[in-house]
Amino acid sequence: MIIIVMGVAGAGKTTVGTALASRLGWPFVDGDDLHPDANREKIARDEPLDDTDRAPWLDALGTLIADLDTRSGSAVVACSALRQSYRDRLTACSPQLLWVYLRADPTLVRSRLAARRDHFATPAILESQFAALEEPADVLRLDASRPADVLVASIVSAPDRQTASPPGQTAVKGKPSCFHRA
Repeated sequence: MIIIVMGVAGAGKTTVGTALASRLGWPFVDGDDLHPDANREKIARDEPLDDTDRAPWLDALGTLIADLDTRSGSAVVACSALRQSYRDRLTACSPQLLWVYLRADPTLVRSRLAARRDHFATPAILESQFAALEEPADVLRLDASRPADVLVASIVSAPDRQTASPPGQTAVKGKPSCFHRA
């Protein structure tokens, strides 16, 4: 199983994802690490990414997910996956995904982003993150203001944690559709 912890920048994806991976004894992957340098530089200049910018990042995430699926591996992945089309694309890479959405209030996110010192995303990116966000429906939705240990416990004890992708979404073996650029 691959658990993807998603939400806007500053929602706590890395914090919760790291703690969850530690609790489960699984590897953790921060999706931010898969962004090309050009994306990181653009975000650092407070310029929002568009779909064209995100395509190579989604390809890298899709490759990672498909590889984990092929090896029957488990992992926790943190990534924004702000749009439904991004989630659909990644879901096509593996039937073993559980999506966890950290729903965050803009005020909370602004304070978290302002407190960051070693990250390329600044509070100036906040508006574009919420503008791009298409809140998911068929996922485990959690309040990002809760402490990380409470969120991890909620994920671990979720009754649907052993289920795969949302109903109606299946993976394609071979070269999955997650690699198809829209």
